[in-house]
Amino acid sequence: MNKNYIIEARIDWDKIPEDSYVKRIPSIKGLESFEFTKPVTFFVGDNGSGKSTFLEAIALAFGFHAEGGTLNYNFSTYDDVSPLHEGVKLVKSYRRPSRGIFLRAESFYNVATMADVDYKDGAPLYGGKDLHDQSHGESFLSFIESFDDGLYLMDEPEAALSQRRQMELLSWMINTTKLGAQYIIATHSPILLAFPDADIISFGEDGISRIAYEDTDSYRLTKLFIDHRESIIARLQNDTED
Repeated sequence: MNKNYIIEARIDWDKIPEDSYVKRIPSIKGLESFEFTKPVTFFVGDNGSGKSTFLEAIALAFGFHAEGGTLNYNFSTYDDVSPLHEGVKLVKSYRRPSRGIFLRAESFYNVATMADVDYKDGAPLYGGKDLHDQSHGESFLSFIESFDDGLYLMDEPEAALSQRRQMELLSWMINTTKLGAQYIIATHSPILLAFPDADIISFGEDGISRIAYEDTDSYRLTKLFIDHRESIIARLQNDTED
């Protein structure tokens, strides 16, 4: 039995404006539905491939605010939401998450501000310190680790985290999925993508497809650079001089 909080995302393209750019994104323009079959699903692909657009639409369809936070957050500093969510309908489980978060690295400052306001009258919830008294990466991870069994939607969390902190997040994911948590993450991180038996979905010119960890650009290009660093840098220098 599928015990995920979000089981499927369906797209009704008739509800999206005809002239919207989302109808021209190659990876998703022919997508009618997507089923989440595992506790951890990764969206991968190059910049502009549509993975973050799809993740945002799922988050908004579930009830999250576009800039992130928990389900009860409601604030806005910049309106840049794609219309894709207008056509997304989610098939949900009988289970309801006790807590849920949608996190975007670029707007986490605003989320942290709201979080600190929520708890300003009590003891700091996040590692014993207010989020703004921690570094960006520390506060990002502290906020995540204030949850356990819940729904986690994250857009490129590695942008806020060092490699060591990414490993800590990976460990947290392993432990919380045992409690029933579900993760949907758009990422370029070869560390996070190493989650055992995750569903890795590639967004490309020919649509979306499930791929193996070793077939992701995040793994292949990182390994290529580490294994052949000197020759790659020499080639890049030559290209610059030309």
